[in-house]
Amino acid sequence: MFESLSDKLKKVLKDLRGESRLTPEHLDLAMREIRIALLEADVNFKVVKDFVERVKSKAVGQEVMQQLSPGQQVIKIVNDEMISMLGGTSSRLLFTSRRPNSVMIVGLQGSGKTTSTGKLSKWLYKNQNRNPLLVSVDVYRPAARNQLSVIGKAVNIPVFEGEGLNDPLELVKAARQHCEQVGFDTLMIDTAGRLHIDDELMAELQRIKAEMQPVETLFVADAMTGQDAVKSAKEFHDRVGISGVILTKMDGDARGGAALSINEVIGQPIKFVGVGEKYDALEPFYPDRIVSRILGMGDVLSLIEKVQQEVDEEKALELQEKMERNAFTLEDFRDQLSQMKKLGSLESLLSMLPGDMFAGMPKMTPEMTAQMEAEMKRTEAIINSMTPKEREDHLILGPSRRRRIALGSGNKVKDVDNLLKQYVQMKTMMQQMMGGEGMMGGLRGKVVRKLTGVGSRKKKDKRKKKRR
Repeated sequence: MFESLSDKLKKVLKDLRGESRLTPEHLDLAMREIRIALLEADVNFKVVKDFVERVKSKAVGQEVMQQLSPGQQVIKIVNDEMISMLGGTSSRLLFTSRRPNSVMIVGLQGSGKTTSTGKLSKWLYKNQNRNPLLVSVDVYRPAARNQLSVIGKAVNIPVFEGEGLNDPLELVKAARQHCEQVGFDTLMIDTAGRLHIDDELMAELQRIKAEMQPVETLFVADAMTGQDAVKSAKEFHDRVGISGVILTKMDGDARGGAALSINEVIGQPIKFVGVGEKYDALEPFYPDRIVSRILGMGDVLSLIEKVQQEVDEEKALELQEKMERNAFTLEDFRDQLSQMKKLGSLESLLSMLPGDMFAGMPKMTPEMTAQMEAEMKRTEAIINSMTPKEREDHLILGPSRRRRIALGSGNKVKDVDNLLKQYVQMKTMMQQMMGGEGMMGGLRGKVVRKLTGVGSRKKKDKRKKKRR
């Protein structure tokens, strides 16, 4: 996401960074380039105008911090103002002690409203220890309620069917009563949508909101529709009142105009973004981290959180020990590839790393990352075609075995040969460069030890033994 805007802004800021003395002409040129980049990214015209004026007034009127060059100062101002434009800080969903708390999900038909209801329910269960119940009050669209039931089963969240009830207001009342009786603390209400905003839909949403008094009313918008999503969000906010936005299909939106405009236009924050089709592909929206990515400064915090969530600590330590004993096998190599796949696409992972890490290196294009991912799949297929004994000891892989493995994995013998060479080289290199820690073991171990101290116990024990 934001690829096009990011490339343009990074170029402008790189030029600024190289200036030891910043003249008004430099600033005017930079602001002109930033204005064009934002407009091309489909950001609302008024939002762009206000943003550029704020940056210029601060860049001209503010005293330059001693530790920053004039160019760096402007970059800091751009960074701060973009964070402000996106909402400032991340917004958690706020719940009260009342049971159940209701959350209304509203939006136009086709925006991903029902899927987002399921994704958010799963996220709340996993990350905020909520116990949600789903209910659909879309009694108009054929199979809409059945769609939510299917999603509920997929995310393992119960759904209130309300058999025999076909009035939206009666449905939510019955669902609330069921929550009280069974003990659910959160009622997720998937409301009806329309292809276009109409008075009948708005009146229905107003009645449901008045009856349920939801703690959150979240508008679901398709990021790919750009400023149309912003206009729809404003209309819903003016007539129903929303507390936040869920932007879907952010992974497919290279421009990001809706995300960069919506908070400034309606005064309500983006709370979550959908970044894929899987039911766990929903992320809280952190303006500071997003801006850091856009400006090429990376998003290491999100990367750390992802590693902590997805990588098994025990397995990482086990792999670390194997590397220390020089016992890292092809089986372990396959396990590490599998753990890397859990973290998402290479493109998304690279976007979280600071741009200066790759200074002097060719830029990684989507085609290059796709090629690397294809190579990883091929590697996995080749290792899968080996017997457990062969994965345990690569030295027994003679010519006949290599031919069989190539045939079984749909590859050529030279592909098997190349994999084995890479494996031996990688094994040697990781021992030298990472002090005996594997790819994911090293990243996971270092990150976790840094943050929590977990995993450092064995090294402390070794130091104690040496003192004795």
